[in-house]
Amino acid sequence: MISQNTPLAGTAPNPSIVALLDDVDGLVSPPDVCMQLFELIHSPSAGAADIARVVAIDPNLTARLLRIANSSFYSFSRKIDTISRAVTVIGNTELYQLVLSISAVKTFAHIPNELVRMETFWRHSVYTGLLARALAIRANVLHPERLFVAGLMHDLGSLVLYNQRPEAMRDLLLMADGDEEVLYQAEMERFEFTHASVAAQMMERWQLPETLIDAIKWHHQPEAAEASAIEAHILYLANHLVNESEQGNFMGSPRADIQLSQALLDVVRLQEDELFFAFEEAAEQFPVTLQALM
Repeated sequence: MISQNTPLAGTAPNPSIVALLDDVDGLVSPPDVCMQLFELIHSPSAGAADIARVVAIDPNLTARLLRIANSSFYSFSRKIDTISRAVTVIGNTELYQLVLSISAVKTFAHIPNELVRMETFWRHSVYTGLLARALAIRANVLHPERLFVAGLMHDLGSLVLYNQRPEAMRDLLLMADGDEEVLYQAEMERFEFTHASVAAQMMERWQLPETLIDAIKWHHQPEAAEASAIEAHILYLANHLVNESEQGNFMGSPRADIQLSQALLDVVRLQEDELFFAFEEAAEQFPVTLQALM
């Protein structure tokens, strides 16, 4: 993991994005439980009981973690009824990533905006995360649950822009007419940065791993990713496929006929039929995961 204020290697923080995030810092700062867990999972003396005690301070967080642990997201054969058991079965790092996911939903749900229905936003984010995880499993990517976190958080920069630049974003959304790629290019022309770079810089403050920050930053331009080429391509692929779906597209209206190149499939080492099975798996997990997170 990287420290809270350390930029990605070889990059400098964009001053405009820093100013943007400083304006909403009180709304989007990581909760104390995330900071405490970050310290614990990197402490050689901390055990499952120590982590469970921190999580147990928040009953709502505990309940949501246990719901996910006992859902089709994991499909464990035995019921997991304590956080200590969840830590033992799932592992410290993955449980921390789930806490990050639940905390992000709770934190960013309170950013005021008038440009998007929050239900639509989170449906897209959760579905993208589930599909990215399913694709990563089939691509034999290590620790595929990381891709769920990346998918869940990949568009959080949009919420900041909707809140801080509402008039400009209203114009860009009208121009994009439901096409997220058009919106991405329009943001670059208007602001000289995008929702993806805002999310990436914000996730540095949330202490995500460098590979996930890089994947989030380049989920519209995966060929530019340096630290996480496969992760960025998987996130790009998941985002595109979900935008074709009825229940996961980013503005409530599916895009038709999105073409995927063979070169893209080659990078992620997947065949077309594997996309179908990954989609089936994500669709099965979607209702219960969405309910657990919300």
